[in-house]
Amino acid sequence: MWLLKGTFWKRYGSLLALIGICIVLGFLSDRFLEISNLINITRQVSINAIIASGVTLVIITGGIDLSVGSIVALTGCVALMGMSLPGSDWTGLLMGLFIAGGAGFLNGLLVAYFRVPPFIATLAMLTLARGIALAITAGQPIVRSEGVYRVLGEGYVGPIPVPICIMIVVLIGTYFILDHTSMGSYLYAIGGKEEAARLSGIKVVRVKVWVYVISGICAGIAGLVLAARLSSAQPNTGVGFELDAIAAVVLGGTSLMGGVGGVWGTLIGSFIIGVLNNGFNLLDVSPYYQLIAKGVVIIFAVLLDQFLKRR
Repeated sequence: MWLLKGTFWKRYGSLLALIGICIVLGFLSDRFLEISNLINITRQVSINAIIASGVTLVIITGGIDLSVGSIVALTGCVALMGMSLPGSDWTGLLMGLFIAGGAGFLNGLLVAYFRVPPFIATLAMLTLARGIALAITAGQPIVRSEGVYRVLGEGYVGPIPVPICIMIVVLIGTYFILDHTSMGSYLYAIGGKEEAARLSGIKVVRVKVWVYVISGICAGIAGLVLAARLSSAQPNTGVGFELDAIAAVVLGGTSLMGGVGGVWGTLIGSFIIGVLNNGFNLLDVSPYYQLIAKGVVIIFAVLLDQFLKRR
């Protein structure tokens, strides 16, 4: 039967899982399907989806980026500190994105030019970025309750919250890169077989560096949105964000081995994580059990990916 074919589950498995989870939670909680709650879920998902969009590109090349959570924190801290300089909010926002892109650039250099394993390079950046954020703030949050920047977290475009609009723009941009540019083709080629991509004339080092820069900028955008939502930047924020982003990417069907995946699957994976978090909260499930459940979901997704690769 066509339902048993691996190609069907590769294409629609994560979507069916999301629908199934929503149906179950709709029965368990009468508040889950309320419009206000669905909008709240989407707003919460937007942060992870923005981060995961950049991580998707990295994983398609066969890499990994563990530094995005720390980049989120560092970007927010630098941005709010920069807002005290001339130029106000815009100066701070640009400084934050510059730092995020710079962190991604350093990741790319270590991975592509110096051939440091992605796990080690981005783990080092995770520690470095977090340490810088703690050092420049002395471990204290930076509060800024006024300013144009707060539109990023609390504004609306018509009835749609600005964080959701930003998420849509980032997703469309990532989709365009993957499906309508030569760089997208290069990413899949590098993830499929890097040496063959190099021999075919693809500038692997340059492409990889750009991929990590984009991942850093996506994390930076998420950091700015989060700081605007909280009206503050905290050096300890973003802990574990990299795990949620990687989980969303894997749940969306992107292979950790590289060469396979897409950003719309990542969006579905982000919603699976967000819906589970929201549903657990509505059902008053202990945060400890929430972590266990998410871990089980990730393990299941990885095992399913391996199973489908053998078919």
